Amino acid sequence: MRTFGIGMIGYGGIGRVHVLGYRSIPYHYALPADTVQIVGVATTREETAKAAAEEIGCDVWTDDYRELLARDDVDVVTVAVPNNAHEGIVTTAAEAGKHIFCEKPLAMNVAEGKRMLAAVEKAGVKAQLNFNFRFYPAIQHARKLIEDGFLGRVFSYRACFYRSGYINYDKPLSWRLKKEIAGGGALFDLGSHVLDTIYFLLDDFDSVLATTATLVGERPVATGADEKGHVDVDDITLMQTRMANSALGSIEISRMGTGITNEMTVEIFGDQGAIRFYSHDPSWLRVYDVNAPRQGYQRLQTGGRFDDQIAPHWTMPPGFGRTFAAGQYQFLNAISEGLPPSPDVAEGLHVQAVMEAALRSSDENRWVKLSEVS
Repeated sequence: MRTFGIGMIGYGGIGRVHVLGYRSIPYHYALPADTVQIVGVATTREETAKAAAEEIGCDVWTDDYRELLARDDVDVVTVAVPNNAHEGIVTTAAEAGKHIFCEKPLAMNVAEGKRMLAAVEKAGVKAQLNFNFRFYPAIQHARKLIEDGFLGRVFSYRACFYRSGYINYDKPLSWRLKKEIAGGGALFDLGSHVLDTIYFLLDDFDSVLATTATLVGERPVATGADEKGHVDVDDITLMQTRMANSALGSIEISRMGTGITNEMTVEIFGDQGAIRFYSHDPSWLRVYDVNAPRQGYQRLQTGGRFDDQIAPHWTMPPGFGRTFAAGQYQFLNAISEGLPPSPDVAEGLHVQAVMEAALRSSDENRWVKLSEVS
């Protein structure tokens, strides 16, 4: 693999996980230590950019990401900023000839996603979305089993992603609770991961019926503040889907899952078998084979809470940070070998369309086909 200079745009909690992934790549893949170098970091304020550079150990910091794009030693930019800033940064980075590794979801809506895809294609650069759950070994193995016909005809699936991070009514407003910045709530934040995982395993969605709800409509504008601000994104989304292959599915997404830290479960049922994946036990894929002499689910091996750890957050499932490194490695290798990256912007756009269809379905109380929004 060639060497790469990385420019970090944004450096919050997830930004730290991206840096952890990049830093670990040479050691995971027996590459020279200087294969991946963090050249610089950009945030919206000088003081946070400088602090980020000191933490990362890089010499370049700025409050204007365009300064990173102008550097010849930056080959790839990682976009780890609020959702409403994705389009502007990705299109500008593409025009600057930089390859792009972008946090999910792709955009605020399908229209933005289309413009981003057009910019990437026009510039001829590589771009990949950070749907890291698809890189768990168990999910990769599940895809191979499905491609090999293990499930036979797929009848249905069910999937859920629950976390309890918002059940405290005094949790203050953040950008993730504001539609103008986040685009959506639990659906965009957690649901995009579920939708990409199902898309990765079962291919295209056809139509969606969804209900969204905001369970806590007002929150303090800051920690300890008496003043309240309006929450205008979903806390919970319930979906029914029909896939292009006619399989039916149900999805539950909530940031109000009392007693649950941060968990995704996927189950797929076919006429020849079934599979189960549980993110808090990611080293195992559970499979059921209707032709096995002994009936029952079997566990296939496919393979944290640390003192003083800051990132990944302790609620993230074991191996979460490792999936970042896997996705980053695949992306850098695609650049080196001239291969198409995946998940690319087109795939991110498909997931964006599913979410937009879900929001329209909830508003209009009807099934919405993806062709209506894409």
